[in-house]
Amino acid sequence: MRQAMETADYVVVGAGSAGCVIANRLSADPTVRVILIEAGGKDSSPWIHVPVGYFKTMHNPDFDWCYQTEKDPGLNGRQLNWPRGKVLGGSSSLNGLLYVRGQREDYDRWAQMGNAGWSWSEVGPIFESLETFQRGGGEGRGTAGELQVSDPRLRREICERWIEAALSLGHAYNPDYNGPVQEGVGHFQLTVDRGRRCSSATAFLKPVRDRRNLSVVTDAHVLRVVIEGGRATGVELRRDDGSLEIVRASHEVILSAGAIGSPHILMLSGIGDGRRLREHGIEVRCDLPEVGRNLQDHLQARLVFKCHEATLNDEVRSLLNKARMGLEYALFRTGPMTMAASLVFGFMKTRPGLATPDIQFHIQPWSADSPGEGVHPFSAFTQSVCQLRPESRGTVALKSADPLTHPLIAPNYLATATDRDTVVAGIRMARQIARTEPLRSAISEEFRPVAALENDEELLDWARMNSTTIYHPTGTCRMGPDERAVVDARLRVRGIAGLRVADCSIMPEIVSGNTNAPAMMIGAKLARMVLDDRRAGVEAGGAVASRVAEVA
Repeated sequence: MRQAMETADYVVVGAGSAGCVIANRLSADPTVRVILIEAGGKDSSPWIHVPVGYFKTMHNPDFDWCYQTEKDPGLNGRQLNWPRGKVLGGSSSLNGLLYVRGQREDYDRWAQMGNAGWSWSEVGPIFESLETFQRGGGEGRGTAGELQVSDPRLRREICERWIEAALSLGHAYNPDYNGPVQEGVGHFQLTVDRGRRCSSATAFLKPVRDRRNLSVVTDAHVLRVVIEGGRATGVELRRDDGSLEIVRASHEVILSAGAIGSPHILMLSGIGDGRRLREHGIEVRCDLPEVGRNLQDHLQARLVFKCHEATLNDEVRSLLNKARMGLEYALFRTGPMTMAASLVFGFMKTRPGLATPDIQFHIQPWSADSPGEGVHPFSAFTQSVCQLRPESRGTVALKSADPLTHPLIAPNYLATATDRDTVVAGIRMARQIARTEPLRSAISEEFRPVAALENDEELLDWARMNSTTIYHPTGTCRMGPDERAVVDARLRVRGIAGLRVADCSIMPEIVSGNTNAPAMMIGAKLARMVLDDRRAGVEAGGAVASRVAEVA
């Protein structure tokens, strides 16, 4: 049985990195009524707020959608786990806490592709407005935003050796890769506030939860967008007890469910490739074949090196050490429990002639097969290297018309020669740094891949068998000026009035770095556009080229 809830001006689906920002900014106008809907629960677990808690929350169905890809030809038929946050804060509540804006050129490229308003000169100030960079203001750095960005409270000798080895090879030290220039090596900046995770929910939602014009609904799975007369008028959701409800939107529905969730909801609502929707018995409301296409992700090759000296692998295997770590964190909010997924970064070029870095290093003073599965039983550290701008494109598609069934995810990794050449070049660069002092003398063995693998074909095959996602899916609701694009530059879904998408799915091309900070920027920009349109009396989707399908 369906029952109707109260009507809001704006219904936001997904309380993740973008959604929490949207809810914050829209509800700042007391005349605007906002309902924010999250499929997951509240962010009350202490493991969410302890930085190193991603070891406990990732791959945990209490907090994670626990998606899995299809068998991927580029990975020799392997399937990958794709964690995505299912909790207030979304993936910002269980990610690796790394704050990376991406390259200025990424956004200029978006604008050059015809997306007016998305150049760096236009989005840079939005990044600045969202953050308080605790080191202090610099060029383009914010000092009054809700999101707390800080330097690590932990350093380890093996990571410092890595920096010194990279410097010996001619790479420059960069104290602020989120400043004017990204290239170089140094220490990551983190979404951590005095030793605690600063998720999107912590930064943007918690401080405004008492606003009378904002309602936050948790444990509510949105099944579809309600479309009447070519307009989005609300959403249908399912509560944990199985009851169904309709939440009405008098102005707009905004999907911020992420690069997997947003296209999935659109397809379930009859917006997508009409032929495939009919195969699943779904009424076609708008024939948009690119919904779910253009999927991009950063694939990481994780090189592991055994060490002569102790690393965090050794520290966490001792119960006494664990107790000490817990006590240090409880008393001072310092130590290993404040650790992000990586301590040290490298943004580098694999070949001369490139204008900007095309690979990113994540250096970790520990090693494991994956977060959440425990560290290796020996001293080791990890060099994770990923291609920043992959050419390969995958898809998200319906597996079933049942909204509770996960969609098909086909990343299509390493499908182009450039992608294959770049991953091999990145592995070679990682080895070159590892074989340079002062890092070389700390390494006892090249463990993954073994040193005997030397030619390009062997290294590529190793990458196919061992690389994994670095958790940055994007692009599945592509923004663009052409009629095949899913959304226009104001993030309005083509052919359906009153419906927008605002999350990493709208990226026409993936950014050159981690995606949490860009997702928040997208949410803030969307909110500005919605409020501007509201003041101007512009209806979302009203001016967008339509591909509505009339189906009997």
